[in-house]
Amino acid sequence: MDLATFPSLMPFLPELVLAGGALVLLMIGAFGGERTTSLVTTLAMLLVLVAALVLIFKAEDGVTFNGAFVLDPFARFMKLLALIGSGFAILLSTGYTRQEKIARFEYPVLILLATLGMMLMISANDLIALYLGLELQSLALYVVAASNRESVKSTEAGLKYFVLGALSSGMLLYGISLIYGFTGHTQFPGVAAALGGGSISVGVVFGLVFVIAGLAFKVSAVPFHMWTPDVYEGAPTSVTAFFAAAPKAAAMALFVRVLVGALGPAASDWQQVITFIAIASMILGAFAAIGQRNIKRLMAYSSIGHMGFALVGLAAGTEAGVQGVLIYMAIYVAMTLGAFAVILFMRRQGQAVEQISDLAGLSRTHPVVAFIFAMILFSLAGIPPLAGFFAKFYVFLAAIEAHLYILSVIGVLSSVVGAYYYLRVVKIMYFDEPAGAFEPMSGELRLVLGLSGLFVMLFVFVAGPLGSAATVAAKTFF
Repeated sequence: MDLATFPSLMPFLPELVLAGGALVLLMIGAFGGERTTSLVTTLAMLLVLVAALVLIFKAEDGVTFNGAFVLDPFARFMKLLALIGSGFAILLSTGYTRQEKIARFEYPVLILLATLGMMLMISANDLIALYLGLELQSLALYVVAASNRESVKSTEAGLKYFVLGALSSGMLLYGISLIYGFTGHTQFPGVAAALGGGSISVGVVFGLVFVIAGLAFKVSAVPFHMWTPDVYEGAPTSVTAFFAAAPKAAAMALFVRVLVGALGPAASDWQQVITFIAIASMILGAFAAIGQRNIKRLMAYSSIGHMGFALVGLAAGTEAGVQGVLIYMAIYVAMTLGAFAVILFMRRQGQAVEQISDLAGLSRTHPVVAFIFAMILFSLAGIPPLAGFFAKFYVFLAAIEAHLYILSVIGVLSSVVGAYYYLRVVKIMYFDEPAGAFEPMSGELRLVLGLSGLFVMLFVFVAGPLGSAATVAAKTFF
């Protein structure tokens, strides 16, 4: 192969750094054994940082690999979000895996490989590339879900996630094959051009529905949410923290790129499906969480509800809607990481506790933690002037501008219902008798909780730059 036909690797540089680094770390772990776990973990966090810096300063926008891979402002924004989520997830896991005696060098390497899959998904400009990225991410996630081999719950979580994940991949592939069969293209611009030429056939609509079903599973939107509460509860808490943040952002980015980018001309067909999924997710997320006693299950239903809110912006199908989705996901990742820092902090007598009642009287035993956690919960509920309020404001504004009034009203009402279970946790922390102090909080948990708390409470000061970045990213499709 002469150099003229060799694909330009500049847009692919961050992925190259991540892939090469992950393989080097795997070799270090394989030859050094378990004693290298802390070294591999530290190097993995540094590698994520390097990949983020390469993405910001070195990688060039463009299309490579014969049009299968694209780097544009949208991909940059979402990749940075995925890298931040992954980096902090590795940081959150360091103390927990050591305390639970499940610290292994494979864990950070698998997180890196999952992150590589996410970055390939976000930059996919072809249906085949989309599938490759999705499977690379999913295979790594199946393994980390079952990483605590001593726990029946963790093994069950991994198995459930694998079986349902395989089903969703099958649905996605079937949808891809239908779209390819009826348009004659796998690349997104080709699909968009074929659909823009005239009436859209029934075969394409069927393909579109199957693709949406496959992607809805990845963001755990209703009715493909069945795995979420069980996997969140069963997987080690550090893994759940990762599941709740970065993969959600990557899957939502894929949703936007496939629907707005490739299937934009068929917007009138997919908007109805997305509207239904958004309404169902918001309502189920609001009502199913009310009866939960386990904090991780509560966060699972909370994440289902939040994905519903993010899909409201996508249902609008406009530039403002995509901007709303981007801002929503950035705020959601920050809030989720902060909430899981508190959940990882819940330990008594060397044992992790997960019941909401274990937080009783936290305001008296750990007042600062209780205050920041209360602010994060208020933000998740969408109470102004915290970050979560602005997240919902942007997506509902986009929906109203797109004349989706019923969707907006249902969204606001389910947000009010959802506020109940967040406020119940705050009530337990501030008004119930203390259940006993937790063990001292580690430095890494303090760092993540502090940064999350500052972002949530002082969001008005970063809203301008974040909004500008989201606007530039959203213009990619319009």
